[in-house]
Amino acid sequence: MAPLVSVIIPTYNRAGLVRQAVASVKAQTFRGFEIVVVDDGGTDGTYEALAAGPELRLLRHSHRHGVAAARNTGIAAARGEWLAFLDSDDLWLPDKLARQIAYLEGRPELLICQTDETWVRRGVRVNKPAAFRKVAGQIFLPSLARCMISPSAVMLHRRLLQDHGAFDAALPAAEDYDLWLRLTWRYEVGLVDEPLVIKRGGHPDQLSRQWGIDRFRIRALVNLLAEPDLPEAYARAARRMLAAKCAIYAQGCHKRGRQTEAAWYGNLGRAAGLAPGPNTWPDADAAFR
Repeated sequence: MAPLVSVIIPTYNRAGLVRQAVASVKAQTFRGFEIVVVDDGGTDGTYEALAAGPELRLLRHSHRHGVAAARNTGIAAARGEWLAFLDSDDLWLPDKLARQIAYLEGRPELLICQTDETWVRRGVRVNKPAAFRKVAGQIFLPSLARCMISPSAVMLHRRLLQDHGAFDAALPAAEDYDLWLRLTWRYEVGLVDEPLVIKRGGHPDQLSRQWGIDRFRIRALVNLLAEPDLPEAYARAARRMLAAKCAIYAQGCHKRGRQTEAAWYGNLGRAAGLAPGPNTWPDADAAFR
């Protein structure tokens, strides 16, 4: 019998952390799940450290492809009707899946929801900025500014990814921002307003800590604006956000002596502020190769 929920955990060289993540899933009060761990070409013994069993399947990339590709490998192998993701450095509280399933059963019109979360940085709990407060319903507009959905907190129906595509493996970062933009202009997002995820940060290998990540958010916005059915009001808001992000990123390039890159993003930002659509922009692939 297929599980109701597939829990997909991508990991790379985090053997100790991923064991804790898996243990937090195995401790769930809801039992109708499978765990799919994808070792993205790690070299620290992660694959050998985890024991496969009835609840846990282990998949392995021969070399590193990135978190988007690892999640997509898990999605392709998943058997559940609903998909939940857990980053290998995060943890779930025991009632996380049970509360989400109950929430969705009471709201059959929803195909995606998330929970709230607690932030921990280097073992110390920190307060989330107000701008990161989770909201429910039509969340596309606030999602333009920042990721309003956390991968470790979300549960979605597999049909959404079948209809609109999974994570963009061409993006080494901001792949979640790209997917949530694709989904939130089409679907309402539910919220279980309880902190049922422990989001652990402060690791040296976190991509979000590195300068330059904004260029992948810019690419996500370019991708979004290429969608022919995007409502015009949403397209205008996306172009304004694209212009703003390009201006900020171009300024950062100037400070680092990357003048050619700064000029390209400056031109893209100015074009976004004026253009009715992406066809009048500079070559959209040039700065992302």
